[in-house]
Amino acid sequence: MLAQTTLNKILDLGLSRGADFVEVFVEESETSDIDFMNRKIDRINSGNAFGVGIRLIIGDESAYGYSSDAEEDVLLQLTANLAREARSGGQAAALQRQDVPDRHAVVIDPASVPKQERVELLRQLDRLTRQHGDAIRQVGASVAEKKRAILIANSEGLYLEDSRHYSRLRLSAIAEQEDGPQSAVESPGVLGGYEFFQDLDLDSIAQATGQRAIRMAGAGYIEGGMMPVILGNGFGGVIFHEACGHPLETEAVRKNASPFAGKIGEQIAHSVLTAIDDGTLDHQWGSINVDDEGRPAQRTVLIENGVLKTFLADRIGAQQVGVPASGSGRRESYKYAPVSRMRNTYIDRGPHRFEDMVASIDYGLYAKKMGGGSVNPSTGEFNFAVQEGYVIRDGKIAEPVRGATLIGKGHEVLPRIS
Repeated sequence: MLAQTTLNKILDLGLSRGADFVEVFVEESETSDIDFMNRKIDRINSGNAFGVGIRLIIGDESAYGYSSDAEEDVLLQLTANLAREARSGGQAAALQRQDVPDRHAVVIDPASVPKQERVELLRQLDRLTRQHGDAIRQVGASVAEKKRAILIANSEGLYLEDSRHYSRLRLSAIAEQEDGPQSAVESPGVLGGYEFFQDLDLDSIAQATGQRAIRMAGAGYIEGGMMPVILGNGFGGVIFHEACGHPLETEAVRKNASPFAGKIGEQIAHSVLTAIDDGTLDHQWGSINVDDEGRPAQRTVLIENGVLKTFLADRIGAQQVGVPASGSGRRESYKYAPVSRMRNTYIDRGPHRFEDMVASIDYGLYAKKMGGGSVNPSTGEFNFAVQEGYVIRDGKIAEPVRGATLIGKGHEVLPRIS
């Protein structure tokens, strides 16, 4: 992706200009999307991108620049521009190529499968979903695929290459009854190849989406107020990711823009709660072989039995906050410097059965599936729409309800998760 001689020159130049650390990040990506709407292909889109990002760290400050031109002279000039002034510096360590074990190997290369096969899959999903009732007014389906190849080299001698394939399906249905339309969405995805689409149970996905849309279209409303809430398995992770996960990233902590800053070792959650961020889970969407700084994937326990243990840290965050780097450095693309970001974030299993949770509530809400929402990481304030909800009454799940929204502050909710 870039000659080693060029890499060496960039790293040496950066150090000679006074940088304490120099890093080169090369990315080549390919994307492909097909949208199927109203029984026909709505859009087919594909693209590719290539670029080189260069980062210089000088003390507590960093400078970052990028170019889509990989000519050596261009990249050396970019490096020189990033350095404030010429001054004596060290020499980069010899680059040592590192093998990156692929935990998430692709079985079927997406490039080997014709586009028509994807179109037929989407057409079948549309047909299966509409079979669930005349109330379904609209069905949309799409496949999205991305291949991302990266090269990372730095002045400490790190030199590696990695590739990642992402595959995602999205199915949406809109149903309408007397009280207006309601939508339902299923959107499974993996870190893997085309085998993901071949292994999908299309009947189950269509049934879940179509029937939920119809059920919610006929649902009433729940009276607002403070009440116990049970979050559906899997979707508790959505709330935790947004309301609590982002404030546990050093990107927020180092700017003192997190309610959890300075609280390592303190009890911040109910003692039953353990929360984990794991980049090693097989083929999961947030998994990695290495992060975008070249650190191997790892499993990080953030909260253990209610006690805050650590933060998610990239190189800069670890240096400024004083916690170990956790293999959490991520870039939106080569155009951006890495920052700390979550991988697969979830609340670990506890000792209680779902049936016992429901039985313990006289009146409350079962939020089986979450929709969209927003959070302010500096305050922890969040609001999330409930896509599929049910009243809990007298210890039993009762009628479906629409339009519910969960509102709160992440750091205030954590101690109350029981």
